[in-house]
Amino acid sequence: MRRSLVLTDEKARHRFLASLPPHVRSDGEPIAVPRARPSWFKDLRDFLIAYGACFIAVSLYIA
Repeated sequence: MRRSLVLTDEKARHRFLASLPPHVRSDGEPIAVPRARPSWFKDLRDFLIAYGACFIAVSLYIA
């Protein structure tokens, strides 16, 4: 006879949710997810890093 490691919950409507342990499925406090920065912020940062690196390289070449 084969038994699964996690007993299923008949109240769960999806078979994946039914196979999860009770402490994972608990309807406790929602977890606050930190907001991601906008994509333009990352693009601007990458541009400024590349611009600064090129400016320093050219300045050192000329000097």
